[in-house]
Order: sequence, then C-alpha cells, then structure tokens
Amino acid sequence: QVQLVESGGGLVQDGGSLRLSCTVSGGTFIGYIVGWFRQAPGKGREFVACISFDEGITSDADSVKGRYTISRDNAKNTVDLQMNSLKPEETAKYYCARGNSLRLSPARVDYWGKGTLVTVTS
Repeated sequence: QVQLVESGGGLVQDGGSLRLSCTVSGGTFIGYIVGWFRQAPGKGREFVACISFDEGITSDADSVKGRYTISRDNAKNTVDLQMNSLKPEETAKYYCARGNSLRLSPARVDYWGKGTLVTVTS
C-alpha cells in the first residue's frame, strides 16, 4: 500500500535552517503530486509546497516563497523540503502527502504521512 514517511524534524533557532525528507513507497507516484502541509497547535492544516513526482513542476505557498525549496529524487523515492530563515510562528507538525493537483489542498490528498515536528525557538 502507499506509504509516506517523514524525517528530519527537530529543534532550530529563529533564522535557522532544516531539511525535511519524505520517503514514498507502495503504489505509484508517477502522475501524482507529493506535497508538504503543516499544522500548528490549534490551527488547521496549511499547504506549504508540492511537486509533480514525474515532471518536477513545483508550487509554493506565498508565505514560504524564496525561503523554502521542494525537490524530489525519483531514484531514491524521496521528496525533500529545504527550509531556510525559519520563524518561530512556523513551529508545527509537517506532513507529507500524495495528491492529484498542483493546486494541492487537504481535499485533494488521498494519502498522508504521520508527520514530523519542527520547533523554531526565538
């Protein structure tokens, strides 16, 4: 079955960097989108960035443009999220997801990972 497993979360200072990785397996990802969402305590799940697994076309939320970069390695079946200039308000659990549109939203996701926690301290 389809699985997405996140790694790379942790504690980082304001302005620091962190790289998250999502390892995908099972089923097919060709023709699908793999993306990242985040959810802060008491808030809804927010789109961060996504990438088409075969063509490598990307889409980012306005709030992360110029600071976050999403990439994929088809040979390793991974989708990475490089996060720079992190802010305390970006503390959240980050989730990897498979969907069917570059206009990715929770409604367009069919599989979720379990998430990895990112904490940005001031």
